[in-house]
Amino acid sequence: MAEGLYQSPVVACPSLAELTRLSEEMRLQCTDEDLQAVREEFQEVAAALQRLSQLKQPSLPVKYPRTPGWKPDQNNPYNAWYWRCDIKGADTGKLAGKTFAIKDNIAVAGVPMMNGSKILEGYTPEFDATAVTRILDAGATIAGKANCEHLCGSASSFTCDAGPVRNPLDETRSTGGSSSGCGALVASGEVDMALGGDQGGSIRMPSSWCGIVGLKPTFGLVPYTGAMPMETTLDHLGPMTKTVADCALLLEVIAGYDDGRDPRQRPNTVVPEYSKLIDAGISGKKIGVLKEGFDVCAEPDVVEIVRREVDRLKEAGAEVEEVSLPIHLDGTIIRTPAMMYGEYKFMIQGNGTGMFWKGFYPLSLREATCRGLQTRPQDLSGDVKMMCLTAEYLDRHYQNKFYAMGQNMTMVLTKAYDQVLEQYDVLVMPTMSCKASKLPLAKARLSDILKAAQRVEKNVAPFNSTGHPALSINAGFSEGLPVGMQIVGRHFDETTVLQVARSYEKIRDMK
Repeated sequence: MAEGLYQSPVVACPSLAELTRLSEEMRLQCTDEDLQAVREEFQEVAAALQRLSQLKQPSLPVKYPRTPGWKPDQNNPYNAWYWRCDIKGADTGKLAGKTFAIKDNIAVAGVPMMNGSKILEGYTPEFDATAVTRILDAGATIAGKANCEHLCGSASSFTCDAGPVRNPLDETRSTGGSSSGCGALVASGEVDMALGGDQGGSIRMPSSWCGIVGLKPTFGLVPYTGAMPMETTLDHLGPMTKTVADCALLLEVIAGYDDGRDPRQRPNTVVPEYSKLIDAGISGKKIGVLKEGFDVCAEPDVVEIVRREVDRLKEAGAEVEEVSLPIHLDGTIIRTPAMMYGEYKFMIQGNGTGMFWKGFYPLSLREATCRGLQTRPQDLSGDVKMMCLTAEYLDRHYQNKFYAMGQNMTMVLTKAYDQVLEQYDVLVMPTMSCKASKLPLAKARLSDILKAAQRVEKNVAPFNSTGHPALSINAGFSEGLPVGMQIVGRHFDETTVLQVARSYEKIRDMK
């Protein structure tokens, strides 16, 4: 700015009355002299913030041309698309010729992003998420953004403000959430692959109920950079595909360190060529059948199908044994504070980006979330309102006590799984405790909606807390509805998880 021109301050200096009120609210017992000193010192703080606002902020690269795309009209199968586009990546690459849907909590520059919520309606990011850039670099074409649940807050598929997403196998039923549109689009063949997100099963639940392959990778293997987070200790991005081969191929494209932009990641993480390793077979591998993973099931046919199909892995030369781990039954309980209190602090009070972590902060997303939450909080979905009220009550009366307890117990839970995985190469269990549920009526009560949207996460949510890789693959059908089998492995051992899934896929498809 030219010298002498007026420059409006970034931060207004507080009055003595404002500082007095703050001191009283915070019970600091500051004197008038103390407050005057604070006010004078604030001038230095304001000057620093003024200078900070003038520095050029970093952004994420946008490497491929695109138009804004278009909002789908009546030609929107299963109400799975939020926005359509046609963004072509590199001319060649591992994903050349593949079409993609991107979950609508993941930024694609120049394409509107709503994250299932009116709170973000009208927001268009100016950056590509790192995983999106990697997909385009590998030659794929992005066909659009897939509807997801309201701020990714539901395990079912009827909380999106663009309307419920219907299951391609039975349009009266849920796809599962929160990557609901991704599940429907891959299952119906509208796209070859999708990039989903998972904080409590949100890749694996739709994959199970739609009969496709969905992988929540090891925590931090795939950079979360450029996606709207819920809570940094739970956030994952991962593949949703028709086949295990496509899952492996997509994983090797999107995995790997992101130059310090994402604090969830470890430097120097090695990314194998998974697609070249998946057909190595599983002869001699030890597979633990997790007893408690079957005990939580609400429908006997789910138990019967998955047990039958697990036994078929013996045909591929694996050793299959039942194993018991009682703490698994407490897995969702241990995750609850991070999911509820952490999500409230991070996503709602933290305006969509949170704070106190090193990495890339998408400022435009933060501003859009802040504006939406300030102007239309009444438009939050019923289950997100429930989360806000519960978390605020717990904050006022118990501070972060239960969050701390939950994170402490996460270490215990992680160690318990690790100890079992020292004896077994993978653990298997049903992905979901039941088959796809009916979509509720439009005038359903909030209590019924909350019951339908939650309480199906008992086998998937624990592995968001512990960070173990977990894959869902279709194990068969009952009453025309898919039943998923979940395969869980050691940290950063996606290779073995994929090998077991691929071996099972071969046996299954030989029927």
